[in-house]
Amino acid sequence: MSGIRVREAGPHALLVELASGQEAEAFHAELLRRRAAGDLPAVREIVPGARTVLLDGVEDRALAGRMRSWTVPPLRREDGDAVEIPVVYDGPDLADVAEAWGVGADEVPRIHARTEFRVAFCGFAPGFGYLTGLPEHLGVPRRATPRTRVPAGAVALAGPYTGVYPRTSPGGWQLIGRTPDPEVLWDPAREPAALLSPGVRVRFVAVGGAE
Repeated sequence: MSGIRVREAGPHALLVELASGQEAEAFHAELLRRRAAGDLPAVREIVPGARTVLLDGVEDRALAGRMRSWTVPPLRREDGDAVEIPVVYDGPDLADVAEAWGVGADEVPRIHARTEFRVAFCGFAPGFGYLTGLPEHLGVPRRATPRTRVPAGAVALAGPYTGVYPRTSPGGWQLIGRTPDPEVLWDPAREPAALLSPGVRVRFVAVGGAE
């Protein structure tokens, strides 16, 4: 790991800044591993971001110095069972994504569905996970003009991320498909309410277009 910066974020929180999204994912996984093993001082909450990890409820202020000297192994994407999400690949931006990737439109579903993803962090809306896993050269830009209404269940790409909209909302991501049952992404009656939480492995399964 190329080095980290640890900043105080109020009296009981630390913000760890990493050099890349991959390093942030690996550091988050290491924190969870150390907490499960009983090697992490009491921390109320661990919240990953794009290139940061926030530790809230930190009582041991010396933790900041110790974290700077940690050896963090590369992320192991095979850890844990994968959540499978069915997808009908009929999104309105499928052709644009295919052009950006330099492949035929029928290749986009094959590439996307054979990729194993991991939830790097959550945000934007309850139940929305930012998924990494696509090779860097397959990143696509956001739309120049965002849509005022993206339907719930839309499967979308932006930059290095894949996401699934848990509810209808505006959005500027490239839409390549839809999951027939978006309600499973966020269910307040379930514990946890979010199907996709940081660290969870995700695979998309291509299905037919019948409702």
